[in-house]
Amino acid sequence: MIWGLKLLVAAVAITVCVTASAQTHPKQSQGNTSMETDVETVKTSMLGEWVSIAPEVRPSASKNADGTLKPFYLKRAFKYLAGDHFELVITNFADPYGAVPLARIALKGHMQWRGAHPIAPGAQKVDFVADEGYEVTPLVQGFADLLNKIGGAGYGKWEVNVSQSVLGKTFASFGLKEGTNFAEFDLIYTRSDLLFWGARNIDGRGFDTEQNRPTNLQIPLVRP
Repeated sequence: MIWGLKLLVAAVAITVCVTASAQTHPKQSQGNTSMETDVETVKTSMLGEWVSIAPEVRPSASKNADGTLKPFYLKRAFKYLAGDHFELVITNFADPYGAVPLARIALKGHMQWRGAHPIAPGAQKVDFVADEGYEVTPLVQGFADLLNKIGGAGYGKWEVNVSQSVLGKTFASFGLKEGTNFAEFDLIYTRSDLLFWGARNIDGRGFDTEQNRPTNLQIPLVRP
């Protein structure tokens, strides 16, 4: 999951994809018993906390002068809770070793299960909808200064280590609009004590539509 963060050194704010409305669950027939069983097995195996093995790299939507995509670096901390609730904290870094943190994003919401994904037996299509919480925390002064320039109206002064909620608000630098919730069309696959989501599209596209749902596996999360 993700969330398409761009590097501070490129003077571009974090960019995310927003969907205006959540989809409804598809109606299940009696013939889908095995699929439902697979989903319940995946849910049970996912319960609890998961973290990144090490700093991870993603392609961003911004490009270098030669046309190649700029990378961004992050760590994830994820909790899957009863009732299909989730909590996700993403820390973005300026360097591949995770030595210079730039920003922290904390999301809370619900997961919507959309059926089997063909990438691997037991993999499931999942939509993540941040409808309970979306907070942003600058971790360096330069990023706080950038948000103060482009953050828009309706927010207090952005300060280092001070969180502000952008849930349901307009925040143009993140692609957020009033009254909408951030959402991504992703996938889930579990194997032993590994939790996989979808790998980012190599051209930097977000998971903002069904057509952009990932088709490969990302580096896994592990139990802390």
